[in-house]
Amino acid sequence: MPETKILKNVNLLKSAGIVALCLYPFADAFPTVKEKPNILMILVDDHGYGDLSINGGIDINTPHLDNLFQKGVQFTNFYSNCTVCSPTRASLLTGRYPDLVGVPGVIRTHETNSWGYFKEDVPTLPEMLKKAGYQTALIGKWHLGLESPNIPNERGFDFFHGFLGDMMDDYRTHLRHGENYMRLNQKEINPEGHATDIFSDWAIDYFQEVKQKDVPFFLYLAYNAPHFPIQPPDEWLERVNKREPGLSDLRAKNVAFVEHMDHAIGRVLAALESSGLAENTLVIFSSDNGGSLPHGASNGPLREGKQDMYEGGIKVPTCFVWPGKIKSKTQNNNLGLTMDLFPTFCEIAGVNINHEIDGISLAPGILGKKQITGDRTVFFMRREGGGYGGLCYYAVRKENYKLLQNTPFEPMQLFDIVADPFEKQPLDENSERFKELKYELSQHIRKSGAVPWQKE
Repeated sequence: MPETKILKNVNLLKSAGIVALCLYPFADAFPTVKEKPNILMILVDDHGYGDLSINGGIDINTPHLDNLFQKGVQFTNFYSNCTVCSPTRASLLTGRYPDLVGVPGVIRTHETNSWGYFKEDVPTLPEMLKKAGYQTALIGKWHLGLESPNIPNERGFDFFHGFLGDMMDDYRTHLRHGENYMRLNQKEINPEGHATDIFSDWAIDYFQEVKQKDVPFFLYLAYNAPHFPIQPPDEWLERVNKREPGLSDLRAKNVAFVEHMDHAIGRVLAALESSGLAENTLVIFSSDNGGSLPHGASNGPLREGKQDMYEGGIKVPTCFVWPGKIKSKTQNNNLGLTMDLFPTFCEIAGVNINHEIDGISLAPGILGKKQITGDRTVFFMRREGGGYGGLCYYAVRKENYKLLQNTPFEPMQLFDIVADPFEKQPLDENSERFKELKYELSQHIRKSGAVPWQKE
């Protein structure tokens, strides 16, 4: 069966609310191991949609990321799978909705405030890519478990150099609740320096190492920045204050923090180029959720930010760059989610997926073929303690319409995202569209209710 027909059938099933068994049985069309592209996945933390010059940021300079976005295709409708960290990362690594793999909320150090447990039997992205001969590595933030079996080396990564936990209490001491979660594979380490610089240095070292091997690599480079605490190096803050004297202290720190991260990513991309690996490397940039407004981030004109189901909480800047394969200076208006990266990478690597997933491959669209991805129903969820009471809140989108709530205690609102992209005019709650989306969400909740999210 032709690839296009398979993808069309998968999309039809998904648009009908059915999760498809995703199979890409055309491995003969894929290149040999030596020719397969390297994959560099750069995921940043709490990056505001408006915190890129290329997205209209007027008080921020992000030349390296702007240049990256110009080299490939920019997705204008790409969404994180959740409003916070752990669930989105679970979706990236499994191609599934986070509550279906046991991660509806943030995994934390203390059990009484931890709202997920990563299912041990779910195939992960690095495990799949290893079937195609890839070396797999994670540098930076993990945030899907602090102990065996949910640590990177036991979930498919050949190499781990990074941070097991969630946020750092300080970017220079790298501790969380007084615990040291920095690791070289499973060995506790205590590196010196700002975490953003450290992770970048380790990525650069990895390129030098892997270029000696005659196999493709998958590097998941996950920065903690620009998640709070907002701690730019002093010289970067001084530079911003001098250039933008009218900024508040809160905003100036966030701008400096992002600009420092942009510089660090620029170093990584320059090293990829100088190592001779860039020509055959697919580079993806995205964020795990929207920017945190109380910490000085900007989501541009989008409504609200991190923790909210409004666009500012889940719409994230995303691009795909692959020299000679993806046309530069292009935009893609298709709907994309973090969970779509799993099947996208598998298709590009020539890996068959013969188990249930929720994402769909975006490969046809990014490679210039006609593809429609916005005809499916997609769900967003987050479970949390504190003022949320351990309850879950949701959003669901189908075509132009989005039904959402921002806490478990408020009524749901329906918006036409195309006609009202800034979510200012809620639609009639008695409409058939409102009832339809609410019902579809109820069926997802029924399914997710069968998945445990606490360790027994």
